[in-house]
Amino acid sequence: MFKEFKEFAMRGNVMDMAIGIVIGAAFGTIIKSLVADVIMPPIGMLLGGVDFSNMFVVLKQGAEIAGPYNALADAQAAGAVTLNYGMFINTVISFIIVAFAIFMLVKGMNSAKRKEEEAPAAEPTTKNCPQCNSEISIKATRCPMCTSTIE
Repeated sequence: MFKEFKEFAMRGNVMDMAIGIVIGAAFGTIIKSLVADVIMPPIGMLLGGVDFSNMFVVLKQGAEIAGPYNALADAQAAGAVTLNYGMFINTVISFIIVAFAIFMLVKGMNSAKRKEEEAPAAEPTTKNCPQCNSEISIKATRCPMCTSTIE
């Protein structure tokens, strides 16, 4: 059983998938930081200083401290039940950025593949002798195998 598992795990496809998952997780962390630290602050500023991560609705007041709460962390510390729609907005923006980055990557790869397929084929360097069917240089005027004259 161990031998079969080792063969499965060491296949190229499985290793490629594992590497893709690890890189994808790291990419996700970078995108999360990009959204939270670079994109959302200017958007919040344009909308009047709104911090999306602190946008929430209190569904049930906290048992320890009653609202209103200035920040999501204060509400959660008080034990309040909250609907965190601002965090959802951040997550949706992160998803859109990741999806767009993947779209651009796939589009670039498809474009490169199309160019490769459209590239003209290399000129042939050999031809077959009409008499003995042996492969000879395209510049040959006489076959080295059967010595017949080639036109």
